[in-house]
This record gives sequence, structure tokens and C-alpha cells, in this order.
Amino acid sequence: MSSAFMVCFVPSFQQFPRLCATREALLAKECCPRWEGDGSACGARSGRGFCQDVQVEDQPHGPQYPFSGLDDREKWPLVFYNRTCQCAGNFMGFSCGDCRFGYFGVNCNERRESLRRNVFHLTRAERIRLVSYLNLAKQTLSRDYVVATGTYREMENGSNPMFADASVYDIFVWMHYYVSRSALLGGPGNVWTNVDFAHWAPAFLPWHRVYLLHWEHEIRKLTGDMGFSIPYWDWRDAQGCDVCTDELMGGRNPQDPNLLSPGSVFSSWKVLCSRAQEYDNRGVLCDAKEEGPLRRNPGNHNHDLVEQLPTSAEVEFTLSLTNYDTGPVDRSANMSFRNTLEGFGDPRTGLGNSSRRGMHAALHVFMNGSMTSVQGSANDPIFLLHHAFVDSIYEQWLRRHRPSPSQFPDSNAPIGHNGGYHMVPFLPLHRNREYFISSKDLGYEYSYLLDASKYQRLSESIHPYLEELQGVWPFLLLSALLGGVVAVAIAAAILTGTRRYKKLPWLHVRKWKHLFALPERQPLIWSSDKEETGHPNYQTVM
Repeated sequence: MSSAFMVCFVPSFQQFPRLCATREALLAKECCPRWEGDGSACGARSGRGFCQDVQVEDQPHGPQYPFSGLDDREKWPLVFYNRTCQCAGNFMGFSCGDCRFGYFGVNCNERRESLRRNVFHLTRAERIRLVSYLNLAKQTLSRDYVVATGTYREMENGSNPMFADASVYDIFVWMHYYVSRSALLGGPGNVWTNVDFAHWAPAFLPWHRVYLLHWEHEIRKLTGDMGFSIPYWDWRDAQGCDVCTDELMGGRNPQDPNLLSPGSVFSSWKVLCSRAQEYDNRGVLCDAKEEGPLRRNPGNHNHDLVEQLPTSAEVEFTLSLTNYDTGPVDRSANMSFRNTLEGFGDPRTGLGNSSRRGMHAALHVFMNGSMTSVQGSANDPIFLLHHAFVDSIYEQWLRRHRPSPSQFPDSNAPIGHNGGYHMVPFLPLHRNREYFISSKDLGYEYSYLLDASKYQRLSESIHPYLEELQGVWPFLLLSALLGGVVAVAIAAAILTGTRRYKKLPWLHVRKWKHLFALPERQPLIWSSDKEETGHPNYQTVM
């Protein structure tokens, strides 16, 4: 299978680029790799970009994080690099070797809109392809980037690099861990847990939007399938984990309900960066080593924390909230769309600091396993399908309310969440406010949000069934031909029998009819009088 998927690798987006994880780059505090297309830093000779000083915002952040200069993620990415590639036009990437989201082609001038579809509307072949791509990403060691296993201080300010290899999939697992980990203040157990550069505050939705876009992009490059898009799981009103089947994200192991079925490829997956409490106790970063099997036990969670999966009514209430964020723009925010969608605002009242988890957070709790940990949740491939649907709700809100850019706070949000803050740990750099825009501006759409007639949406939903029929139509055609031959043969036999029957008058029906006659109670076909009363018949129903 791998030979069908393997393609030539080119420099990728994520942190840390292998070319920038060297002693020389760290000491120079510069991440401006050469673009292989022309051999110049950032593709400068081709006008793709230039190596420039990083400009970080100086707006104050909120009181949730009372320190300064202790965490590598503060004023990202200045602790590691103060010069990076700034790309021009439609170019993007840490070496400006790739295209901005929504653009394709050698010169990044082909505009295309990708369609993210309901996972249950995929054909069988598309479902197989999805699982295969996920597994390929998990098994393929990244040639483009590595992960940090030590702080900048532990790296002796860059003179002793501490990085580890990881698979294409696990790079993203590490990124989600790194952005949400505790702040290490020095020594075992000396950590600050009330900090997260991608959760519990305004950047939650823009950050995860960029995360999915990069993940989608990496799968396309890994497989060569430029038409690939992440599907979503519409969990509204679901009674259980609909995607937990061996054909999709893995069923339940009959021998151990906390593990996945051996019939699923995901049962062999090993997780990493999932032991947050252990790292905090030791005062260290995740070392990116395998930590055991993927765990999941959907539905056997704390029902005092989550009653049920989110309902359509709760989604609609969340969408009705007009303010993107409110008050201290954290978990206590009242009547905040972001806080309610994230799951800390009550999806029936909009009040923050809810005693129960709703919406996005409810799914994580419900899965009762690897997904339950904020830092380790991306180990479970359901994470991608879940967050694609969360992103679609974000998209619905943006289209319904058309918020002013000023709704996204420029200052006093929890650290990492101001509008001008660079998202941790992405290279190239993305600012939070840049993704407070419609998905259409980023080159993708959701099938159930199509600006189209109901007939087009119906066509999208029955697409997998039509595609399945394409594989069996020759059989159906042959069956129809054989059926026709049989029908002709039967008709011929009946005609022959009728002719012979006429020559045998003792078999005539009139001589025997009185023996079997029954009184007629009601006609088999309704009269025209019945039709006039308004009662339906087969014709009127059709």
C-alpha cells in the first residue's frame, strides 16, 4: 500500500522545522530555510518571501497568567527565533515553499474550494481511504520536522538542541499537547496549570481551525491526494458513538471495553504526551515516547458531568448568542458564543463556569479515554472528525452574525489569546484574528452549509449510494437480461398451455366455478366515489 501513497516530500509547516532545529539556527535565532525551488532563503530569488525580523504584539494579557519570561511560549516565537520567513502573495510555509490555504499549483495561483463532508456520506471506498491515510500518517516518520523534548533553558539557550523524531500524525499530537501543557516554573511539581494557549479563551476556535487546515494539508502532501478533505461527525442528537465501528474509528474491544476492537487498525496505535500529571510532577516536557494503547470507552463516563451528547436545540441556542466572547473572556464568560461552544458555558442558559460540560467538551468527556485529556486528546482520530464539526458550528455563527473584527479582543485576554498574538507553536506564523473569517476565504466549505437548493444537499447525501451502485450495475444489467429471457419463456409456456387447454372442454372453468365461488364483500379497486371523499389511493399518494 505504501508505494501507492508515497510521494516526494517537501518542506512542511509545523514546528519545529528540522532545518531550524540545529545548534546553528538556535544560536542565530533564525528560521529562514532555503526554498529548494531556487536555493535561496525563503525563496527570495523567486519573490516568494524574505527573511525578516519577527514583530510581536505588545498588548497586555489578562491576569490568569501572572508571570513573564518563564515560559518558552510567551511572545511566540521569540524565545527560539526572532527572524523567520515572511511570505508574499499566495505563498506560505516556513520556507515559503507552499501555498496559502485555498490555493494550489506551482505558482499558487489556482483557487479551489474544498468540501468537507459528513463522514456517513462517504462511500465505502472513501471510508477505506480515510482510515488508510490516517494509518499511513501514523506509521510514516516525518522527514520535515521534529518535536522539542526540552525547554530552551534545558537546551542551554540553543547550544544543546533537544528534539525527537515523530510520525506525521504524532507531530500534531505533540502540537496539541505543547500548546495546552502547564507552564514549567522550575523543578518537580513547580508548575502553573491555569494556562493554555489554545483553550479556555477566544483563540480556541481560530487555533483549532488552523490546526485542521495544516493537518489536512499534510495528508494531501503525504498521499499526493490533493482532493482530500477532513470529514466531520455530526453528533447532534446522537445516542452513542456512531463512528465507533471497525469500518471507521474503531469499535469496542469485547475483552476490554477500555480498548479498541482488534478488528480496527487503530487498536495497534500507541499514544504519546498523554500523562499530564506525571510531567507536572516531574517538572518536565513530554519526551514523545510511546505510552501504551489508544483508550476509549464511550458512554461509560461521569454522567454527573455530562448527561448526554449535545442536542440540536443546544446547538441552535449556542448559535443564537450574538457576542463572540464576553467579560473576562475565559471559562467564566456569560452569554459567550465561544465559551458555550467550547463547553464551559451552559448550552441552555449561556451562563459560564457551568457545573456540567456541554457542546465541544461534552464529546471529550463522553469518549472516556484518551480524548478526555486536553493534552493527549489528539491521539484519538475521532478528535479530527469532532473538531471539524465544531469548526462548522463556528462557521455557521460567523455567517449568521457577520461579526465586526473588533469583536475579537486585542488585549487583556488570557495569554496567547489576544487578536495579534502568534499561534503557538506554528511556523509559519499565524495571528489569531486572521482566522476570525469565513471558511470560504480560506478555501473550504461544509456540505451541509452549501449555498444551494435542498436537492443539491440531497444529492450530496445519496452520493455514496450512487457510487456503490456504479460497482454493481453490470450485475444488475445481466440480472435484468436474464429476467427478460425467463419472462419470455414463461409467457411462451403459458400461451402454449392455453392453446392446449381450449381443446379440453372438460377442464373449462365454467364447469367448476360454482364449486369455489365466494360472495364478493368489497371491490379490490376503490370506486370514483371513494376518490371524491379525499381518501388516498396509490395514485394520489404517489
